[in-house]
Amino acid sequence: MQRYHPTEITIAYLGYDDKVQTYQISQLYTMDTDGSNKQAIELNLNRSISSIHWDKDGQGLYFMYDDKGNTKIGHTTLDGETSVVANNVGGTTVARPYGGGSFSVSENGTIAYNETTPYYPAELATTSRNQNERTKLTGLNDALLDYRELGQVEEIWYEASVDGRQIQGWIVKPPNFDPDKKYPLIVENHGGPISNYGDRFSPEIQLYASAGYVVFYPNPRGSTGYGEEFGNLLYHDYPGNDYHDVMDGVETMLEKGYIDEDNLFVTGGSAGGTMTSWMVGKTDQFDAAAVIKPVMNWISKTLTADNYYGYANYRYPGQPWENFEEYWENSPVSLVGNIETPTMVMVGTDDLRTPPSEAKQLYSALKVRDIETAYVEMPGASHFIANRPSQLIDKVNNIIAWFERYRTDK
Repeated sequence: MQRYHPTEITIAYLGYDDKVQTYQISQLYTMDTDGSNKQAIELNLNRSISSIHWDKDGQGLYFMYDDKGNTKIGHTTLDGETSVVANNVGGTTVARPYGGGSFSVSENGTIAYNETTPYYPAELATTSRNQNERTKLTGLNDALLDYRELGQVEEIWYEASVDGRQIQGWIVKPPNFDPDKKYPLIVENHGGPISNYGDRFSPEIQLYASAGYVVFYPNPRGSTGYGEEFGNLLYHDYPGNDYHDVMDGVETMLEKGYIDEDNLFVTGGSAGGTMTSWMVGKTDQFDAAAVIKPVMNWISKTLTADNYYGYANYRYPGQPWENFEEYWENSPVSLVGNIETPTMVMVGTDDLRTPPSEAKQLYSALKVRDIETAYVEMPGASHFIANRPSQLIDKVNNIIAWFERYRTDK
């Protein structure tokens, strides 16, 4: 990104000095066009930033970042003085409540961006750096959402039993929720694991709620938007204490009084599928599980997937053949002998990130052990398994159908 002045051109860019760890936040730098005069702009945010744009005067930059499950647009001067310009950016990610969205800056300083809440997907909104008001320009989904009752979304914080850290999560309750009744619970684990869920629209989670489930989705340690140290807690420990963070959230949900402890279910995709398979290998508390596009074996995953370069040393010490024991001990397949939970496994046939061979390891092991299981392939789907609306509906329908087989409160 370049800043134009009559006498100079300055380039702004993002990067970091690689420490060889699981998670590092991106830094903002400037330099001259010949590569000289490199300078880091210290933002003091302790958050990764993206999508940098020069402001209209060339004296500062706009950027996006995630903070505690909410995507924001910020501004910084070249001296590192930051301010928040807009909240609730996103709504462009299909299915689950991940971050996303984009923004642009006009010549007069007006900022146009995607805005979302848990109750509507991306709409177009405008704001500016020098005013605290925003204008929502579109209501593209009003014709549908005005005639639907969505599940109410509630933010919660709870204490991690491991070290007392505060863990953030969200609850979605079924439409027409009655606090005097008991509801089945679905725990939805996010992927990444270097990513985050938040207060964003999610058709997938709303569909689970509409089927009569309370849905809980947490941001355990390793999630982004809470600083580099929190995100890097999975370094050489994944899956690790993030499992306890999720289970602490389950206990918090049970304490609320409206969850039926005899109808507990768990699912998640990618790293969320890895966590789901790890959870049922650690506890028999859940009545059924749906493991979506998981990593089951870090040795085979590292040597077959399209992002093999991100694991050796960054995730675990050494290459798989140099550190077989640690790769194996952190692989959910090492726990498959403990699993008693009926478990459905799902993957896209064209998934290069978590290839079908990973999912088949879980399915085959459960078949050998006579544990109730099912294997679902999504034809033509990549790792983004719900890329098309039909794939999203198939995914949700299969998960709900599997859970309904083991739900006992009907």
